[in-house]
Amino acid sequence: MSVFSALLRIALLALLVTFIAAPQVFAPVFEPLTSHGAPAIYNQGSLVALTLSHLWTVFVATLGSIVVAVSLGIFVTRPSGLEFLPLSRTIVNVGQTFPPVAVLAIAVPLVGFGEAPTLIALFLYGLLPIFENTLTGLTQVSPLTLDAARGMGMNARRRLVEIELPLALPVILAGIRLSLVINLSTATIGSTVAAKGLGEVIIAGLQSNNTAFVVQGGLVVAMLAFFIHDAFRLIERRAGRYQSAQASA
Repeated sequence: MSVFSALLRIALLALLVTFIAAPQVFAPVFEPLTSHGAPAIYNQGSLVALTLSHLWTVFVATLGSIVVAVSLGIFVTRPSGLEFLPLSRTIVNVGQTFPPVAVLAIAVPLVGFGEAPTLIALFLYGLLPIFENTLTGLTQVSPLTLDAARGMGMNARRRLVEIELPLALPVILAGIRLSLVINLSTATIGSTVAAKGLGEVIIAGLQSNNTAFVVQGGLVVAMLAFFIHDAFRLIERRAGRYQSAQASA
């Protein structure tokens, strides 16, 4: 990453944090998007609180997806679990088969309004990329490497923890990154079932025909997705360098 690119990212991050913490400073920027004296800045709640709620919902749902998808990926790459691979693929595809809105419609009568149905929808939606990348990462580990580990006296558990998972980590992280970025935008629909998040800003704008609100909500979500994507790419590159160093050691 060049110095200019790094400085640009720092400047954009500072701009995002400033906007979330003190949005009224940017009122002149958004005033051209309003009409009939409508407020230029979202004024029905705290952007800080909504952003934190949005991130919390996404991270909790993604954490659940990671635990289930990685565990399932490990299970179906073991000899005892190979026959369950088709069934596992069918299960994780459910979240992608049904749109999140449909999952919300099913979940609300079961768990009520609020954060719970949104967590269910995001959890299901985030399973597929993490599962497939876990599967890819683990199956790409060289049989020669595993044979060498076996020859060193490592049992199956040690091979998994010390060899397979570290080597598969960059690919697994890529799946987690994809899941997070998808869920950051998808989480905005949670506001339709009374979940706290940045979707409230967008929905308020649509209901009041205030383009400024819609743009603000969309911009914050997009910038959060950009920075999280960027952070995970950095972690993936470092994991990849570590993997290369271990392979050459």
